[in-house]
Amino acid sequence: MKYELIVIGSGPAGEKAAVKAAYFGHKVALIEKEVQFGGAGVNTGTLPSKTLKETALFLSGKYDKGLYGINRAIQRDASLEDFMHRKNFVVSIESEEVKKNLELHHVDLYHGSAKFIDSRHIRISGAKEEVIEGENIIIATGSYPVNPPEIPFDHLRILDSDTILNIHRFPKSIAVLGAGVIGVEYSTIFATMGIQVFLINRNDKVLTFIDQEVVKYFLEIMKKDKIDILLNKKVLSIKAPDPTCSHSAEELIDIKLDSGEVLHVDMLLYAAGRNGSTKELDLHKVNIEVDKRECIPVNSKYQTVVPNIYAVGDCIGFPALASTSMDQGRVAVAHIFGTKDLENIAPVLPYGIYSVPEISTAGMTEEEAKTKQISYCKGIAKYKDMPRGMIMGAEEGFLKLLFTKDDLIIRGVHIVGPLATELVHHGLELIEEEKTLMDVIGKVYNFPTYHDLYKYAAYDGLGNLSGHKIKL
Repeated sequence: MKYELIVIGSGPAGEKAAVKAAYFGHKVALIEKEVQFGGAGVNTGTLPSKTLKETALFLSGKYDKGLYGINRAIQRDASLEDFMHRKNFVVSIESEEVKKNLELHHVDLYHGSAKFIDSRHIRISGAKEEVIEGENIIIATGSYPVNPPEIPFDHLRILDSDTILNIHRFPKSIAVLGAGVIGVEYSTIFATMGIQVFLINRNDKVLTFIDQEVVKYFLEIMKKDKIDILLNKKVLSIKAPDPTCSHSAEELIDIKLDSGEVLHVDMLLYAAGRNGSTKELDLHKVNIEVDKRECIPVNSKYQTVVPNIYAVGDCIGFPALASTSMDQGRVAVAHIFGTKDLENIAPVLPYGIYSVPEISTAGMTEEEAKTKQISYCKGIAKYKDMPRGMIMGAEEGFLKLLFTKDDLIIRGVHIVGPLATELVHHGLELIEEEKTLMDVIGKVYNFPTYHDLYKYAAYDGLGNLSGHKIKL
């Protein structure tokens, strides 16, 4: 069978690429090797972990304390099935929605593993083996969690970011190796459920792409929530109980650190990196080389060194976000077929960390401003000082505006607190449109809402410029 476009992978990047090409009337095939459609975004990454975060907040009543003035203990009768129920439901529904969307646009679907024969032919090994031909090919195979040989994974108690979703019981305690996005998200999820958490990072830098004032504040909240944060610590050895012994479930995992400390934990999550899922593609047959993280180099059009082969999503590396992956797929199709509708990704991207509390950011950080020797100032507004915050019982969180002194133009927005990943989008527009503090002050927001954070952060910024604190 011959197609104008073959897409390998049905994650956020692959689905949107295939659907867009089909929408414009092109004959499209999509190959998916897993039983369920949607890739990591639906099945093991974006949606499952975010759903677990919301479930943990609901079961724990964490944000009810400030609202009702009481401590609501975690529902101790909540089972693991309760914890996983909504996640399983969301994954099942959304996976089916991806498949329906592809079918609605008349994309031909193939189940099986894809391998390149040459730059136009793909061999599919599934229920039956077949070869299809594509004038153009988009690789959207996503990424997978790294499993270093020194970590004795059994995927029952020593887990990665995929298998953590299939645990059969709540851990009594858990060590999380790696303080990146995945590590801090799961650390706060388990801590919210009242589980003892040790977060281990081999250096003292955490979330380096986030404004460090936000990170410092966030780490203090984690400590307050009884997460034991161990920075600049390397794991020397991990001793796991023998799974064949009947009493192994009662034994703990011993983690020896280079500081001399030995941690004794019930479970361990390794969350220190993902690589591009490119090994099985036989890319050497089309002379495409991958980097050390098994990711595919591309140009600004998402085109590889082979002109008719493109790559998008996690398999090309940073930023590896579902949101950007979707648009990468759309942009690649625009260049392949000349649709002239979306030829570049937006220059300013929002980043969201679905931890407890959430972190979201867009634009310039203080660290970047200092490095570039930009004359800047900042304004901060706290959730608890906003009328909406008082109504909702918000006890933590703030919004920070970073702006240039000479023109008051907003260059960065950084938020830590409930709904941060929603609130950041207004800030994104302010940055893209080069709005000033006065533009924000002149806006009328519904009252009371969390968007007041923007207005009072702007007032705080003016006060910092003048040396006088003002609240008008």
